[in-house]
Amino acid sequence: MINKAGKTVQPTVGAFQAAASNADWAKAPGYYVILTDQPGEASWPITAATFILMHKTPVDKAASAEAIKFFKWSFEKGDKMAEELDYIPMPEPVVKLIEKTWSVDIKS
Repeated sequence: MINKAGKTVQPTVGAFQAAASNADWAKAPGYYVILTDQPGEASWPITAATFILMHKTPVDKAASAEAIKFFKWSFEKGDKMAEELDYIPMPEPVVKLIEKTWSVDIKS
């Protein structure tokens, strides 16, 4: 397939991660980014992400803290498992942005 940069790319883990890495996550409210046609010579042009919604001020703070603990573990230890299930792990810079948001925005 030919991507936005005019380069022929293959649907590989690296090409999907390139699309995610080249997206402007930091400027997207709530990290809502459509990954279709992201810039970059290695980016796969048809990529998507799944999202997790959490309350900024949760009713059950303990449950919210446990959810964040699980997602933190997933980011730290789950890359291989994700790939085995044909999912693509998020690039490390995106994970760091998300973790920063947890510490600033979620009151658990």
